[in-house]
Amino acid sequence: MDALVHPFADCSRLPTSRETERAAAETAFRAIIRWAGDDPDRPGLIETPARLARAFEQYFAGYSQDPGQILQKTFKEIDGYDEMIVLRGIRFESHCEHHLAPIVGKAWVAYVPEGRVVGISKLARVVDAYARRLQIQERMTVQIANTISEVLQPRGVGVIIKATHHCMTTRGVHKPDSDLITSRMLGCFRDNSRLRQEFVALVD
Repeated sequence: MDALVHPFADCSRLPTSRETERAAAETAFRAIIRWAGDDPDRPGLIETPARLARAFEQYFAGYSQDPGQILQKTFKEIDGYDEMIVLRGIRFESHCEHHLAPIVGKAWVAYVPEGRVVGISKLARVVDAYARRLQIQERMTVQIANTISEVLQPRGVGVIIKATHHCMTTRGVHKPDSDLITSRMLGCFRDNSRLRQEFVALVD
């Protein structure tokens, strides 16, 4: 009689920890659907747990990114440029860590270089790396500014974020026309009121 072969005898066929976690997430989503009062096995919902797992991988992709690493490549051939650089209206989507409700907004990021600059797309990627995590807006504002300051070591950094929080616009107090504004000013943006006002004036 032939010996029975375990289905995972070939280690290459073992599920990865990521696959195991995904399966657990899909099971949890099925439980949530059932708890909400619907049948996770009905045709319209049977694939929803898998879709949710894939969506959550996108929503929280920031955990697998190193924002500091994003800023490592810089350019020194700037002919002495030492004025403010501002990337305006960086749209982002995040999720509130208290209710997992969407936070949708824009970020304005400014810095005054000290001998080197970074590609502007990298600033947007830093915003996304922090946005795609469970967040509160105040912490996200600080994280973006501090990372740019620590890695680039510019003369100063300014970050302003305006966002709508669905945890209070579509639930709770239901105030759909409200938004939250936060800011973080470092270096010359904190010390120089004229420069700070110039940056604020550039915010839509």
